[in-house]
Parts: sequence; C-alpha cells; structure tokens
Amino acid sequence: MTGVNIEFPNLGISLHNVQSGFDVFGFRIAFYGVIIAAGMIIGYLVAEWQARRTGQNPDLYLDFALIAIPISVICARIYYVIFSWDLYQDNLLEVFNTRHGGLAIYGGVIGAFATAYIYAKVKKVSSGLLADTGCLGLITGQIIGRWGNFFNSEAFGGYAGNSLFAMKLPWSVAKSNMSLSDALVMEKYVLNDSILVHPTFLYESVWNVLLLILLVFYSKHKKFDGEVMLLYLAGYGLGRFWIESMRTDQLLLWNTSIPVSMALSALLAIVSFGIIVFKRRKVVK
Repeated sequence: MTGVNIEFPNLGISLHNVQSGFDVFGFRIAFYGVIIAAGMIIGYLVAEWQARRTGQNPDLYLDFALIAIPISVICARIYYVIFSWDLYQDNLLEVFNTRHGGLAIYGGVIGAFATAYIYAKVKKVSSGLLADTGCLGLITGQIIGRWGNFFNSEAFGGYAGNSLFAMKLPWSVAKSNMSLSDALVMEKYVLNDSILVHPTFLYESVWNVLLLILLVFYSKHKKFDGEVMLLYLAGYGLGRFWIESMRTDQLLLWNTSIPVSMALSALLAIVSFGIIVFKRRKVVK
C-alpha cells in the first residue's frame, strides 16, 4: 500500500512512504488503533504510579481502568457522531464502523469523569481523589494518542508558511482531511502539489506534556481533592482553545460556524479556574 511523504522542511526532517497501518494475515491493523491502545496502557501505569506515590490502593485503579476505558471509547464515538450527524443520518450502520475513524477526545474525557464519579460512589471512595489520580493517566493517554493523527495525516491546522514546525503534505492528502470551505481557502497556498500546514496534533501533544509535568508537581501542593482534576480541565481547555482555532477539520455546533471544542474548552477553562480560586480562598479562611 502506498504511504504518504511527510516533511518538516524547516527542521530538516523528511519521512517517505509513511503508512497508516500494517497487514497481519491479510487483516489491516491501523497504527491509530495501536497507538490509542498503547496510550491507554501507559496512561493506566501512570495513574497506578501516582496512586502508589500518594499512598492509595493501586488495585482500585486497575478495576477502574477496565471499566472506564471501554466506556470512554464509546463516549468518544457518540460525541463525534452527534456533531457529525450529517455523515451518518443516511447510513446508520456506519455509526458502528470505527475503522473509518471518528473518535473525539472530549467525548472520552466526559465518559471518563462520569465513570469516575459513579465508580467512586460504588466503591465509597473520594471521587475528587480518584479524578485527581486518574487525570494523570488520562492526559498521558492523550499525549500518546495524538500521534495516531500523524500516521493518518490528519488533525492539522491551516497554512503554516515559514513556521519552524511547518509540516509538508501532498495536497491530495491534505484536502481529503479538511472541510470544503477550508480547502478553497488553502488551495492558493499549494506549491508543487504540496502544502505547508501547522501540525496541531504535535502542538497538542507537547502542550499536554507540559501540563502533565505541572500536574505531577502541583499534586503535592493541592488544597482539596479534585483540585488537580480542575487544573487539568482548565489547562487542557486553555491549550485546546488555542490549538483548535488553527484546525481545518473542526466539529461545529449544529447550524452554526462555532467549533464545538473551542466553545467547550473556553467554558471548561473559565469554570475550572473559577472553582479553584473560590475553593482555595474558602480553604484559607
């Protein structure tokens, strides 16, 4: 199968014939799925490490991961389908065909935290503490999972020009992974059947690495259970709002031109920061 030539010309990186997957006994396995699975496993290990580090029972997080991971995947799919309904309304069976892509991170995040709340109630443990610990594993999975977009040549931004991290893609590949309106705008930047775009998957992965480091150090100084989770939601929302503004494949709120992830990111950042400030003041008093 013919792959994609991907270059980062300003970094001197040139990758030829990048494949989206590999075949095993005639069955196609996508790198996207492999990377998502790796992110889930490593994310669990990070959460387990944090549990041991903070004196919790790590077995609690193994049981939680076995429940939360499949629910989060289902929620990620539901979220994507809801905001891409025009792609599925005439072929409902396609909703169940995830091999063609279509998972939204925010759907997975919502599923994970909803599961954490119910799980904590059942196990009679602090939902805030569970979320504080689990969110370190969640963001680790996001860091790794974003690289599935690289192998699919997707989740990139607009024209990057002379940006240091500009990524060069064949125009035919780039055009197939952006909206028609964005393709019409971007077409004028095509040169030699290629275009330079912002690798927003890379930006988000790096942002999340920095956020993970902050959360790990901050967890030792938190004033209440749930504070690390709120900082994760605020920090991720802030970064995602900026990064999403560059994307050329945004999911939009129904019958509007408003990117749903930008709206949700702004809401999460404002509300989460507000709660942290309010509760910290309350604790100090």
